Amino acid sequence: MADTLPSEFDVIVIGTGLPESIIAAACSRSGQRVLHVDSRSYYGGNWASFSFSGLLSWLKEYQENSDIVNDSPVWQYHILENEEAIALSRKDKTIQHVEVFCYASQDLHEDVEEAGALQKNHALVTSTNSTEAADSACLPTEDESLSTVSCEMLIEQTPSSDPESALEVNGAEVTGEKENHSDDKTCVPSTSAEEMSDNVPIAEDTTEQPKKNKITYSQIIKEGRRFNIDLVSKLLYSRGLLIDLLIKSNVSRYAEFKNITRILAFRDGRVEQVPCSRADVFNSKQLSMVEKRMLMKFLTFCMEYEKFPDEYKGYEEITFCEYLKTQKLTPNLQYIVLHSIAMTSQTASSTIDGLKATKNFLHCLGRYGNTPFLFPLYGQGELPQCFCRCKAIIDQFGQRIISKHFLVEDSYFSENTCSRVQYRQISRAVLITDRSVLKTDSDQQISVLTVPAEEPGTFAVRVIELCSSTMTCMKGTYLVHLTCTSSKTAREDLEPVVQKLFIPYTEVEIENEQVEKPRILWALYFNMRDSSDISRSCYNDLPSNVYVCSGPDCGLGNDNAVKQAETIFQEICPSEDFCPPPPNPEDIVLDGDSLQPEANSETLKESTNLGNLEEPSE
Repeated sequence: MADTLPSEFDVIVIGTGLPESIIAAACSRSGQRVLHVDSRSYYGGNWASFSFSGLLSWLKEYQENSDIVNDSPVWQYHILENEEAIALSRKDKTIQHVEVFCYASQDLHEDVEEAGALQKNHALVTSTNSTEAADSACLPTEDESLSTVSCEMLIEQTPSSDPESALEVNGAEVTGEKENHSDDKTCVPSTSAEEMSDNVPIAEDTTEQPKKNKITYSQIIKEGRRFNIDLVSKLLYSRGLLIDLLIKSNVSRYAEFKNITRILAFRDGRVEQVPCSRADVFNSKQLSMVEKRMLMKFLTFCMEYEKFPDEYKGYEEITFCEYLKTQKLTPNLQYIVLHSIAMTSQTASSTIDGLKATKNFLHCLGRYGNTPFLFPLYGQGELPQCFCRCKAIIDQFGQRIISKHFLVEDSYFSENTCSRVQYRQISRAVLITDRSVLKTDSDQQISVLTVPAEEPGTFAVRVIELCSSTMTCMKGTYLVHLTCTSSKTAREDLEPVVQKLFIPYTEVEIENEQVEKPRILWALYFNMRDSSDISRSCYNDLPSNVYVCSGPDCGLGNDNAVKQAETIFQEICPSEDFCPPPPNPEDIVLDGDSLQPEANSETLKESTNLGNLEEPSE
């Protein structure tokens, strides 16, 4: 296949993370000749999503990964005398301190054999033990990777001919199981009709019938294809840069979204729901009538705070937390605004930062639902793939190709290139639990919760809980993501919060004792590199036409990735529109056509409405 590639491109993109995929799509839409390559066997890099077995295969791959030392690699013969090579690393060192726990019981009566099955282990799985435990995980071969790319292109060539709206939110009824593209390249047995059936135990009231809610590790393995587990946990602001880009570029036709149904707060050892909209505030039983008026008055000010500089000019040098104390807000309201609406740091965010965050939260309310946030069905890893569907992804080597511009994802650079870079770290935990942190009449709640830091030098922990309707976990379970800026290892940072909200699953059932907290069936901890906001000058000896794309940051939204992609694109194509929509096939005039076809009035009407999907928030 490499022999058939052109020898020259305008742009070569290495890596399929979200920024790289956006840039590649934008350059392709602007008429640039783009070669998009990735040495990994899955899409997305650290933005990827995996099935359960695919995640175990990914863990094994990281633990077995090592640099390939070759004194005379083939590529050296393609370097000319006046050229200097920039070596790329074959080992991805962005993931560290991986620890796996399995608390669900192993049902020995079930004859379940599938790639990636772990034996029950209540102790941490160290690097050595994790490798041994995941020996049965089957990694893809190079041929399998390439064949999957071909399947991906077949999907791209036959898009849906009936686009209903620019962004499908909570209105599309999913009728079948969707294969997750990022782990399609993992070697997992084909899903049988029995596995595709819906005969999965549904979570019931654990306080009344705990025995019926017993979920075994064998069931998790058997239903592993129903999980789509994100390496990075994020949400989309309904008026954020990524939503606007998805609509503008018409890439949104490749994805579906669900509303985040509730914002939660953790205070005094209890989880409670936070009122978001005006109606929620006045219907809330947690706030007194005086507090409701206080809160509405302050939020109204935040929506237009720039018009009243005298209200905050004298407080610009203090933290937002201190500023809230100067306002006529009760401690209860201060807590809600700081941790559940602004979602800013208690010690590091300035007054202006807090006001901007609060305004952004309020500005996003009501566009697609009762909260500001959306979540993509099948996981965050769908988003890089959506942009990748605008062109082909190739994994090949052995050919000399010339390009004007090179974009390289940070993890591909060698230690020599990154020797002066000071990276931050992100602490991550992924839990599979048997019930929600705040039980309601509906078991299909999607929640976001911020747990404030309690000790100096630590950071607030963001918790996102996903139900089975997001297509990220099997029925009767919840998928919980915990994220914070690292101060220690992921387990040390996050385990105190996990212990506050959850309890480990145990086989010993105490019938007379009510179980108030959700039980953990399986847990994963790991640290991920945060390469965002690093100056290009920190990298050693990069030519001027080599651009660096960072991995995920620790923020809740995706604005940093979109801003980075647009900045690099404007450097490459300064006079071009960033990621424009594709032309309407009916408006394309071929050579020799004497008449230009009339514009489709329905299409124009739909295009006009793309940016007006929101409902009035007032």
